[in-house]
Amino acid sequence: MNRLLSGVSAGALVLAFGAGTALAGDLPGKFEGVTVDVKLIGGQQYEKLYERIPEWEKATGAKVNILTKKNGFDIDKELKSDIASGSTNWCVGWNHSSFAPQYTGLYTDLGKLLPKEEIDAFVPSTIKAATIDGKLEMLPRAQFDVSALYYQKSLYENADNKAKFKAKYGYDLVPPDSWKEVTDQAEFFANPPNFYGTQFAGKEEAINGRFYEMVVAEGGEYLDKDGKPVFNSEAGIRALDWFVNLYKAKAVPAGTTNYLWDDLGQGFASGTVAINLDWPGWAGFFNDPKSSKVAGNVGVKVAPKGSSGKRTGWSGFHGFSVTENCPNKEAAASLVWWLTNEDSQKLEAAAGPLPTRTAVWDWDLKQAENDPYKKEVLSAFQEEAKHAFAVPQTPEWIEISNAVYPELQAAILGDKTSKQALDEAVAKATQILQDAGKL
Repeated sequence: MNRLLSGVSAGALVLAFGAGTALAGDLPGKFEGVTVDVKLIGGQQYEKLYERIPEWEKATGAKVNILTKKNGFDIDKELKSDIASGSTNWCVGWNHSSFAPQYTGLYTDLGKLLPKEEIDAFVPSTIKAATIDGKLEMLPRAQFDVSALYYQKSLYENADNKAKFKAKYGYDLVPPDSWKEVTDQAEFFANPPNFYGTQFAGKEEAINGRFYEMVVAEGGEYLDKDGKPVFNSEAGIRALDWFVNLYKAKAVPAGTTNYLWDDLGQGFASGTVAINLDWPGWAGFFNDPKSSKVAGNVGVKVAPKGSSGKRTGWSGFHGFSVTENCPNKEAAASLVWWLTNEDSQKLEAAAGPLPTRTAVWDWDLKQAENDPYKKEVLSAFQEEAKHAFAVPQTPEWIEISNAVYPELQAAILGDKTSKQALDEAVAKATQILQDAGKL
């Protein structure tokens, strides 16, 4: 993770509010009688951090009023509705590097509310991605996302499985390093309706993002150098066929086209899925006997390669932003700082999510020295981070995703061929970009 970890460790913490400057000992400031309205992402891997909010309230004298707590796709729709109706006088909101280009105008420049020393404490690549048209529109939380492969170790240690797999496929049964091997193994392990080889999130940007990274792994492009949609290529067809063929073989759950991230996490933790491409935030959950039936039986490795030799590596990160219309930006910035400071990032990173502060990466690696599972997790995700790539940086990405994913679903469910679905999806994506004046 060398390129992601390059950066400068934080100096003394300083928080600038308006014309004044608070010393490190004054943080997080005093805001007696202020109420900060917030809109947050919800879900298993995100909730623990919010337990720190009462600490901020006690320290500052302010109150936090949670207006919304939804999954990312639903909160995105709510934010767009707020923008359309002019209802943006709440203060702190969820943001994500893949969604952020849509929200320019909604969120203010945190670079004017926070000191350079504090911003420099973050991994530089995340700050660069959080800066839209020269404005630092969010502070990253400890939720840098790129997916690695989780698998049930016992399946690969079973002598009977090894013998039968070798006889059928002609190669040894080991954790997969290519998507072709994932296909073979998913079909081999599947025993529906009780057990499945793998799974995928089958709607919203979730399926479009997975499709996008598979296109790249197959040697194709989603948008070409001129920004034109070109994913109805041979590489695109191979990528979509991966989903189609696994669904047809019943190697994935029948309901997978309606799954989102929490469904995948709960599915793998239930012990009914052999192989699961998923985010780092689930690592602790999967290995906790209180939440997972596969605890103690989880292996983690870098994501597989496509036929081009490239690995899948769709990536991004979550963060918090302050609205332009917030009536008390200083208090809001204090809360955003609190939820992304070193203590908050350590809290999140302890459960598996990847930090976005340089010093917390150093801390996280130190914690893993005597924890074999944590060490395996960090090693896998550090390796995977070398292959990470963001979605196309166009404000229309989510609008395109919303138009494309029903076509991907139609192919997976057998209502259209992959070629038909992709031709129609490309036509829709092209129209969106033409309407936006991009083509």
